[in-house]
Amino acid sequence: MVKKIIAIPTFGEGGLQSQINPRFGRCESFTFVNVENNEIKSVNVISNAAAGTMGGAGIQAAQIIGNNDATDIIVGMLGPNAFQALSSINLKIFTVGQQSISVNEAVKLLLKERLTLLNNANVQAHTGMGGGRMGRGVGGRRSMG
Repeated sequence: MVKKIIAIPTFGEGGLQSQINPRFGRCESFTFVNVENNEIKSVNVISNAAAGTMGGAGIQAAQIIGNNDATDIIVGMLGPNAFQALSSINLKIFTVGQQSISVNEAVKLLLKERLTLLNNANVQAHTGMGGGRMGRGVGGRRSMG
């Protein structure tokens, strides 16, 4: 019997009909799909507590994935820190790229072996909620410190 727990970053409430959120660390929820012998057995949605953190959201989100025993993950975009964190817990990391598809569609594509296995991050690093504007303080001014 082949068992998988597939983790997927999702918008809002998550679930099979939810769209995949292309942002891994800042998604609102993770949908975990339990599959046995290529058949969906159950679905569990967990809120992403890392979404609002100032920094390290991808690494903290990866801990949520690991704590829920995922064997595979399907992402849209994945930065280098999150990629490294997910790789360290021995997951197979698949991507749908920038496609906007539902969790259900993505799981079906994975089970048909139609998704791309990621060997590296597919976007550059960003820092916290500032989208990569390092060194900026309150009001967008650069600290001269």
